[in-house]
Amino acid sequence: MSRYAAESAHTPVGVLLCDDHAVVRAGLLALLSSAPGIEVIGEAASGEEAVALAAALRPDVVLMDLQLGSGIDGVEATRRIARPDDPGSPHVLVLTTYDTDADIARALDAGAAGHLLKAERPEELFAAIRAAAEGRSTPAAPVAHRVLAQMRSPRPTLTDRELDILRRLARGLSIREIARALATSEATVKTQLGVLYDKLGVNSRTAAVSVAREQRLVP
Repeated sequence: MSRYAAESAHTPVGVLLCDDHAVVRAGLLALLSSAPGIEVIGEAASGEEAVALAAALRPDVVLMDLQLGSGIDGVEATRRIARPDDPGSPHVLVLTTYDTDADIARALDAGAAGHLLKAERPEELFAAIRAAAEGRSTPAAPVAHRVLAQMRSPRPTLTDRELDILRRLARGLSIREIARALATSEATVKTQLGVLYDKLGVNSRTAAVSVAREQRLVP
């Protein structure tokens, strides 16, 4: 039984927001303030700040963005917050822009109670937060079964850097632009691309992007 459910059905669900965009946090704060039985008790602009505030404030639910601007990402923050050895640890509900299988699988594997798209209706968000507070899994229905099935089946295991490069390839960036964005050399990017191609079983960037989209590794 979750700490929230054990205490009282009338106790507001304490929520910690984690998003690196102040405007998004302000919008979520205004939205959640209108929801009965939900109270935002803190805001974090980075993964590190979310981990620290989760330990200090002990919220029932942490609403976590996966793509954070700097420092640890939402997946690593989730791993540090949702600790299976601590039954009183907060439940993490991931709020994402894209329902890419790779990101969702990583979040679920890190201990997230579920995920929700930012495009969902407010009522869906409220219901997901309450469900997470009660310890119930809340993956978004359209992709939940597919992602969980893929987590149990063999598929290419890509590093965070390889996924980053793959996303930039899908956006049409050149090797030079990718190297500049990642603060590395073009030779290093080419080497990493070679490894990436081998893992995907392809020999060109076009084929790599095509396979990545088929497997929903990129938006």
